[in-house]
Amino acid sequence: MKDNNHIWTVIMAGGLGSRFWPVTGAESPKQFIDVMGTGRSMLQSTYRRYAQFCGEDHVVVVTGETYVGRVREQLPGLEDWQVVGEPLRRNTAPCVAYAAAVIARRDPEATLVVTPSDLAIFREENFFADLRQAVATVQEHDWIITLGAQPTRPETSYGYIQFREQSSLPKSKNLHEVVTFTEKPPVEMARQFIASGEFFWNAGIFVWTLPVLRKAYEVFLPAIAEAFLRPSLEELRGGLEEVYSQCETISVDNGIMEKADNVHVLAASFGWSDVETWDSLYDVSPRDCDGNAVLSGNVFTYDTRDTLVVMPDDPTKTVVLEGLDGYIVAASDDTLMVCRRKNEEQIFRFANDVELKRLIDKK
Repeated sequence: MKDNNHIWTVIMAGGLGSRFWPVTGAESPKQFIDVMGTGRSMLQSTYRRYAQFCGEDHVVVVTGETYVGRVREQLPGLEDWQVVGEPLRRNTAPCVAYAAAVIARRDPEATLVVTPSDLAIFREENFFADLRQAVATVQEHDWIITLGAQPTRPETSYGYIQFREQSSLPKSKNLHEVVTFTEKPPVEMARQFIASGEFFWNAGIFVWTLPVLRKAYEVFLPAIAEAFLRPSLEELRGGLEEVYSQCETISVDNGIMEKADNVHVLAASFGWSDVETWDSLYDVSPRDCDGNAVLSGNVFTYDTRDTLVVMPDDPTKTVVLEGLDGYIVAASDDTLMVCRRKNEEQIFRFANDVELKRLIDKK
């Protein structure tokens, strides 16, 4: 691996986290909340992890302009230039291009690790070893590497990566050429993917050098390359709102990964979860002997099993649960939700109905 001084991390922290209603919402997205009950928000945990890997001054956080203050509040050690605010939501391709332009100003030889802010990572030593391997590989070959996790169930909220069985390099049995990407397949298709043994979950972490990134954008997303990667950083920032208003809304996965022929997947040796849903949070949370995951709050359970509980940490309030089996119990300061885990897809409906009622009541 080349000089570690050229390794950078881009943390994408612009998501809304609406699936974790009522704990999260537009004012408090998932990345700013201690969803997992660790004492740190997901953004803080992600930053701490990557600061260990590449250094605090080599981390750039991209978020919506409205959340820049929240990022600075949670990560007070960051310099102004390390927090990049987007005026509009345009998915991940513009987000990464903007961060790359910021980093290129300081290090034209940079190797970029691009990651969401809200992943759960387990066995960190393995994680760092996998990242070091990915970085060393892209510095030696003009490849893009994505990390893939071994699927354990037919999850329909994750992306899947099909890979060639043969190793991409003779000495790297965990590195494979990517065949296809499939985003959030139906359950029967997910079952077929797992049965074939040819698919990983897409962990959402990409590793590439700045020259390879620039070329990929110029080939597959030329308008975004023209807008973000060719002007000077000062020119870009001077017309940022206009650039975003005219920019295509597209992800890195759809815009580049699905089209490029130099994408390889590294089979992760660490534990991973996208923590995309309440049920996925339950799956990665510690549970008591009855299968209950009580992540926060002063909670007493009786004849209750396989239930996820996330309550405000308010010492003046106590929660007593009796007779629940397979539920989500979650609350914000003003809303309590009790929902069967198997009916989690109804949460969007619940949130819309509650918001509509509140709007009506205000009139």
